[in-house]
Amino acid sequence: MDLSDLRIFTAVVREGGITRAAEKLHRVQSNVTTRIRQLEEKLDVQLFIRAGKRLRLAPAGQTLIDYADRILALAEEAETAVRDARPRGLFRLGAMESTAAVRLPAPLTALNDRFPEISLELRTGNPVQLATALAAGELDAALVAEGVPDAKFDHMVAFLEEPVIVTAPPHPPLDAGVPKTIIVFEQGCPHRRKLEAWYAALGELPERTIELGSYHAMLGCVLAGMGAALIPKSVIATFPERKRLRVHPLPSAESRLRTLLIWRRGQQTPNTRALAEILGAGRQ
Repeated sequence: MDLSDLRIFTAVVREGGITRAAEKLHRVQSNVTTRIRQLEEKLDVQLFIRAGKRLRLAPAGQTLIDYADRILALAEEAETAVRDARPRGLFRLGAMESTAAVRLPAPLTALNDRFPEISLELRTGNPVQLATALAAGELDAALVAEGVPDAKFDHMVAFLEEPVIVTAPPHPPLDAGVPKTIIVFEQGCPHRRKLEAWYAALGELPERTIELGSYHAMLGCVLAGMGAALIPKSVIATFPERKRLRVHPLPSAESRLRTLLIWRRGQQTPNTRALAEILGAGRQ
């Protein structure tokens, strides 16, 4: 079945016959008759009981009219939604854990206040995971650290982060010796890459790497003296024991990391545009 078949069928039902339906649809009667017969052949059922020139719905036709009304209404709703530039409906957003925990509450609150018809679905992951999901159409937009393939995505700068290395208080300044153990997220985390690159630039290699799944768990292990971690400074501000940590700034050339809002190239949805405007206003 296609929508034009259903429109002809419902017109015949509503207008009470072929002649008036043809007039309403601006078609010749023979065309309407042919399309009804083709629809019956396609469905392999009799939709109308014919008594001379009079038509009345057969049981199958009575069943179909209910579905046809719903299908046509849904199609009209879909067309309206596609043409409507208002932010609305499901918004599938991806974000790194640190961004979701620290940076997103305020802009997402603003998004909900301004556009209550948006239904948000949030997924966290590292930039590689999020970019893959976005490219596959599983997300509408994602917040990731810079370094994703430019050819696949459009982007805007959402946040500027200051990554710092944190250790337990007894650890001396880093120029006196680097920690032997690093505490990091899984492969694909931009902060892990930056920490490993910092070690490599010094000609050093950590003796041990501990992988954990949350920043607060990492900070707890750092405080216990288990090793060092590279953390966005904004995350440290949320840690209850932050005053007991020793924070080591990176050289100025390495002390900024951009978080980008990305979406598939040429496919910015109204929901993504609304979030981009809120994030842009927040950076001004």
